[in-house]
Amino acid sequence: KFKNVTASYQQTTMADYDYDDEDLPDPSLKNIIEQESLQWIFVGGKGGVGKTTTSCCLGTQLAKHRKKVLIVSTDPAHNLSDAFCQKIGRDPTPILGFDNLSAMEIDATEDLDKMQRSMEDATGAGQDDDGSGIQALMSELTNSIPGIDEAMSFSELMKQVQNMDYDVVVFDTAPTGHTLRLLSFPTILEKAFGKIMDLKDRFGGLIGQASALFGGGSPDQVQDALIGRLEETREIINKVNTAFQDPALTTFVCVCIPEFLSIYETERLVQELSKFGIDSHNIVVNQVLFPEKDAEELGEWFDSNKDGLQKEAREICSKMMARKRMQDKYIGQCFDLYGDDFHVVLMPLLDHEVRGVDKLKDFSELLINPIDLEE
Repeated sequence: KFKNVTASYQQTTMADYDYDDEDLPDPSLKNIIEQESLQWIFVGGKGGVGKTTTSCCLGTQLAKHRKKVLIVSTDPAHNLSDAFCQKIGRDPTPILGFDNLSAMEIDATEDLDKMQRSMEDATGAGQDDDGSGIQALMSELTNSIPGIDEAMSFSELMKQVQNMDYDVVVFDTAPTGHTLRLLSFPTILEKAFGKIMDLKDRFGGLIGQASALFGGGSPDQVQDALIGRLEETREIINKVNTAFQDPALTTFVCVCIPEFLSIYETERLVQELSKFGIDSHNIVVNQVLFPEKDAEELGEWFDSNKDGLQKEAREICSKMMARKRMQDKYIGQCFDLYGDDFHVVLMPLLDHEVRGVDKLKDFSELLINPIDLEE
């Protein structure tokens, strides 16, 4: 679908579209704030498009209307600490300036190690030995089924979050590929459980005996611990997956910038979310040059004033105009693809970084109060 649109609208700009606010969904995230039933909000998209800033801004707005809000970073390259200008750890950390907003940055490797230690304690391994049997089994499992380590880590996170009393959780996700893998965890765990059960049926206690030989506790204990942990993980993930597929509880906010690769990635993400049955009806377009103006309007000004500008100023304005025309083309395609069904929010490119609570609060207002495209 996207390739066809790209071919048909290569020369399209925003000026070619007739934006009527009455015909389009409200270009803001006000619908998310007003939907009080929402418990899980995912924010995702291509790397470097402003997912963390959007997540933090959304969290600050939600904090005005909800009792307790949590922002969770599932991206291995965490940025929440940088955005809020304060140290944020793997446990919920209160955000300075708020009494109902917290944030946490999870570490999949550390969570998996913690899970492994708990299994060693449960089987008696690690008391008189180094628990290498459990380590060998976990290593074999993660190597045989790619993504199982992240799936088990995610289940630990969800179990932890569900035991807290937060009204809504905002997930600042990793770039698109990692996010789609996160959504496929139920399938991964089914494969893992099937593989383990198949090995158990075929070889009986051989797995446990082998691990016990290396100091992993008694055969039955090791086998039961591993299968029990997988079963627990599968139950949590399936329960969470059911909630994720309920549009009353979960929604996904797609974030992009007005460039070809980012718009293309957004289309891919929207299609994949549809396959997983996850609601998505909001798109945030970041780094937009003068959202309230179009290239044609600015071009008329430039053409009538360029002769009076110095050479350097003309070059700067010329490059800005080229960027504005390119952005308008892709913003036009974005409205053509999603404008009828999605809330498309245009966020301006600022002349400063959005870091710290005060700047995040100010910028977050633009998510709620739409820019009038007809001004």
